[in-house]
Amino acid sequence: LKLKKPVDFETKRAYSLKVEAANVHIDPKFISNGPFKDTVTVKIAVEDADEPPMFLAPSYIHEVQENAAAGTVVGRVHAKDPDAANSPIRYSIDRHTDLDRFFTINPEDGFIKTTKPLDREETAWLNITVFAAEIHNRHQEAKVPVAIRVLDVNDNAPKFAAPYEGFICESDQTKPLSNQPIVTISADDKDDTANGPRFIFSLPPEIIHNPNFTVRDNRDNTAGVYARRGGFSRQKQDLYLLPIVISDSGIPPMSSTNTLTIKVCGCDVNGALLSCNAEAYILNAGLSTGALIAILACIVILLVIVVLFVTLRRQKKEPLIVFEEEDVRENIITYDDEGGGEEDTEAFDIATLQNPDGINGFIPRKDIKPEYQYMPRPGLRPAPNSVDVDDFINTRIQEADNDPTAPPYDSIQIYGYEGRGSVAGSLSSLESATTDSDLDYDYLQNWGPRFKKLADLYGSKDTFDDDS
Repeated sequence: LKLKKPVDFETKRAYSLKVEAANVHIDPKFISNGPFKDTVTVKIAVEDADEPPMFLAPSYIHEVQENAAAGTVVGRVHAKDPDAANSPIRYSIDRHTDLDRFFTINPEDGFIKTTKPLDREETAWLNITVFAAEIHNRHQEAKVPVAIRVLDVNDNAPKFAAPYEGFICESDQTKPLSNQPIVTISADDKDDTANGPRFIFSLPPEIIHNPNFTVRDNRDNTAGVYARRGGFSRQKQDLYLLPIVISDSGIPPMSSTNTLTIKVCGCDVNGALLSCNAEAYILNAGLSTGALIAILACIVILLVIVVLFVTLRRQKKEPLIVFEEEDVRENIITYDDEGGGEEDTEAFDIATLQNPDGINGFIPRKDIKPEYQYMPRPGLRPAPNSVDVDDFINTRIQEADNDPTAPPYDSIQIYGYEGRGSVAGSLSSLESATTDSDLDYDYLQNWGPRFKKLADLYGSKDTFDDDS
């Protein structure tokens, strides 16, 4: 025996079958002994199995009004255990279908409630899934989809369907008023159609007798704005703000006040707009908006060029190296030897390198040997055949000590002369306007006995002879 379809223990617990067996092939010799078949009764008992809970409906649809307080009952789902044990059921919401946690469910009776007010304009339908499971066996569970519709409440006032803006032409008082509306307006309501149209347009009670404009309701959810007078002038007033009240047909009705902007513009003879507001005066002067922008751009560019030019000129005037007055171009050198004078501590002396003859207009030449201003003092030369090195060195030392033009013994002096009488003149950067008095050290004699040795070293030849 094979099962043809599922059986249900709770529906029918036992089945009784009659089974017949017959011999198909009978030998003719024994046919008179017949019949060759037999029957038997078979009883089948259905065993009870633990089945998951079953919901009474395949799906549920509930409704709740928007803006309902938290804790409002939305509806109920119900499931039961089909087994004979009839185990109690526990309900829960699949949080993957209710990420914002708008709802909660009583785990014992299956009542669904809201946790916060709902907004139909934001979400009109919400879909969640509810689980039902046996308390004693959590693995036996069932689920059912629940759709919740948010009912509309008239909580939104109608507003302008678009950012409207009206234009009216300048005219004199004698020109007749036009029957054409300045602008036609309509409204839009976020609520359901039952709480929206028909819209009613009107002026606020405080300006119901506005001397400039009026509103006529077309009774088709639109309205026209008309002028009550002529003679509008931009010089007197170029902009008007007209408040308009829009009401819906909901219960209770909602209304809002919207402001319409109306500009006074210049028009041609056919009523076509030419210009509005301050731009009109520019156009009358022969300048368009594009021309004005181009002029301003040129001015800005010229100012930028001038600023850059001045900045570059200032940078060119500034020297690359700033020399201070106290920059004497001297290095401090430590010697273990005594004597030598003040010039021993100078790595180079710019005054010594400068030519004192330049101030008198006499430019020396460097292509010939210069003439001595001071005749060298005849020294005591040793005999040619003398081999006494000590006497030779002492003689050279005396000549150097007695020569007032000799530089310090421990400094290197490099001189460069240009040719005398050169047509091109001196090219040396070391030319100076120093005078002969710069090389006169006779004033050292007046410094007293403490500076006597220094005066002897740098004194003139005559002074040296007198002291001797």
